[in-house]
Amino acid sequence: MTSAFTLLHPNDDVLIALRDISAGAEVTPGVVASSDITAGHKLARKPVAAGEPVHRYNQIIGTASADIAVGDHVHTHNMAMAEFERDYNMCGNAQPTDYVATPRTFMGIRRPDGRVATRNYIGVIASVNCSATAAKQVAEQFKGRLDDYPNVDGVVALTHKSGCGLDAPLEGFKLFKRALAGYVKHPNFAHIVVIGLGCEITNLGDILDGWPGDSLSIQEVGGTPATVAEAVRRIEAVLPEANRVEREPIPLGELKLAMQCGGSDGHSGISCNPALGYAVDLLVRHGGTAILSETTECYGAEHVLTARAASPEVGQKLVERIKWWEAFTAGRGLVINNNPSPGNKAGGLTTIIEKSLGSIAKGGTTNLNEVYEYAEPVAAGKGLVFMDAPSFDPVGATAQVAGGATVMVFTTGRGSAFGCKPTPSIKLIDNTRMFELMPDDIDINTGTILEGRETVEQSGEQIFERIIAVASGEMTKSELLGYGEEEFCPWDLGVML
Repeated sequence: MTSAFTLLHPNDDVLIALRDISAGAEVTPGVVASSDITAGHKLARKPVAAGEPVHRYNQIIGTASADIAVGDHVHTHNMAMAEFERDYNMCGNAQPTDYVATPRTFMGIRRPDGRVATRNYIGVIASVNCSATAAKQVAEQFKGRLDDYPNVDGVVALTHKSGCGLDAPLEGFKLFKRALAGYVKHPNFAHIVVIGLGCEITNLGDILDGWPGDSLSIQEVGGTPATVAEAVRRIEAVLPEANRVEREPIPLGELKLAMQCGGSDGHSGISCNPALGYAVDLLVRHGGTAILSETTECYGAEHVLTARAASPEVGQKLVERIKWWEAFTAGRGLVINNNPSPGNKAGGLTTIIEKSLGSIAKGGTTNLNEVYEYAEPVAAGKGLVFMDAPSFDPVGATAQVAGGATVMVFTTGRGSAFGCKPTPSIKLIDNTRMFELMPDDIDINTGTILEGRETVEQSGEQIFERIIAVASGEMTKSELLGYGEEEFCPWDLGVML
């Protein structure tokens, strides 16, 4: 890296600004900035004629919509989305995983049925928006009242805006119910109370599906005050047992890591995402599971993942989810390139392909071993896997937690305020300026990579160690701030009736 720009691959047409550059500055011999360039944005190092592809990461990220001269700022004014045939190269780059001889452990919680937890919450889940207020009132009753139960991390109310007015046979309702059921069975909950109104389409029995827990109907119990009182009574009865947990050494092979990104910019694919990818490779080598997601932020880069698929069947599953998204958006008059967001573009990202190529760097370099649909249960010890979900952070994170993720790492460049109870979320940021601006929200600064103070590998080692520490009970910044309840957001794609 230079002090001002970095070249990611010798074949690239663009340099990436590491800091703000003024017009007229010679950034490399023969390349003079023709205008002011903001950090994270792109500068042409080669001329690109209108209609020709523009390359970053040695991959096509778009097409020049006007002639681009050396030194020009390359962004939405002269580059557009490219339609091109991807070579899926199924399994072409798949390699055997180099597992470590003696895998690491973390200090986790082993449930009586064998499930492994990183936190010890009691959950109050609303089956329908009509019972959301009651669920919140139950959790409020325990604020400041758990001093006698130091091993209980809290009573969490998870509410949402759906649960009724949906056509039960539709796919959207099935996904919604699967997400709720996944939270009910999540190992980070010592006990669950599901509260419903009583006439909603999300049947309480279907959500519990035989799982040990309590379900209460406001209509049957006798109104909101009676329901809240009964839920409080039942939670008080299980608190002594919930408190009797002890942490013990557990192999990293039983850890499930979720990966999310939000508020990305032009630096995300250079620092925080590849650093997390290095940590993911380490976790996989120790037998762990890492869940990549955000299908609409893999669009245009999915061929990089299919080339690493462990089997043609796994690669084809990913292609089928991409095609589903193409049909889903087209049928509603949308285009996937509406992602990136305005903030992403202000940070230097121009097309979804460019954003996707940076996003999938979170998944490291190991084989893609499985592809799951939204909120499906994820098996342990499967290495890198993919879960289909929108890229909107709360909706995608909800799917991964419902699938069983017990730790999350969330990368950002513009800055993010996010948590995901009952799963702790570690936040990484790609630049020092925002780390210093939001010190109470961000756990790790990977801007040190841009500054040359750390390598991707060194930062990745730090992230790996923090994952182990947080899985062992260390609190994250978002947990200390109380984030995580409002971010419960099951994907409701059903028709509202």
